[in-house]
Amino acid sequence: MLSQSQFDQVAERIERLLLRHQELQRTNALLGAQLNSVTAERDSLKSRLNAARARVDALLERLPPPVDQNQERSQA
Repeated sequence: MLSQSQFDQVAERIERLLLRHQELQRTNALLGAQLNSVTAERDSLKSRLNAARARVDALLERLPPPVDQNQERSQA
């Protein structure tokens, strides 16, 4: 059987473990919220990147076709 001293030590360790568990739960909740925020930011940036790519593609289509430099020299 446990002596009072051993019982007190076990009880103290259990209290510390419970506090640590609560601390880890709070940390986990904060990390989950941070992950959600970063994921939303990433999705927003991907959307903006796709929109920018579409605009660049549209601008590239409006450019005249490249002039062949060999044709230019032969016509001169």
